Amino acid sequence: MTVIDVRRDEEALTFTLVAEFDAPPARVWQVWEDPRQLERWWGPPMWPATFDRHEFRPGGRSAYHMTGPDGTKSHGWFEFTLVEAPQRLEFDDGFADQNGEPDTTMGSTHGVVTFEAVGDKTRMTMLSRFTSLDQLQQMAKMGMEEGIRLAVGQIDGVLAS
Repeated sequence: MTVIDVRRDEEALTFTLVAEFDAPPARVWQVWEDPRQLERWWGPPMWPATFDRHEFRPGGRSAYHMTGPDGTKSHGWFEFTLVEAPQRLEFDDGFADQNGEPDTTMGSTHGVVTFEAVGDKTRMTMLSRFTSLDQLQQMAKMGMEEGIRLAVGQIDGVLAS
């Protein structure tokens, strides 16, 4: 299993996932940079993602949707605020309407992803910062923790192909 730690800190309004992969940081970076690789793991196995737009640069935007087993679509977006290959990326993200435009009802979160060489492996740390305790708790009730754990668990398969 690639996921080695998951922590929710309600006081700090953060959720952190740490995973390790048998690949160098530059290769793990590619699973974020390449939209075809990203969509192979971003959604949980039963909710695969499709990226309609992926501008992987500071100020760039991504629009995607995940499709559930019954055909239901859930839309989301990223806006990249920092892209420092292959060490760190930061982005704001949230839910979107069917046109990929931000849906402000749940607010957005800020993600920070770091890639660290640990011997011949890469440790990827994903930190999500929430705007309120209510937002963090709502996302947890929606299955965010299990969903991201399952999603990240698919990266090994992407790296192997």
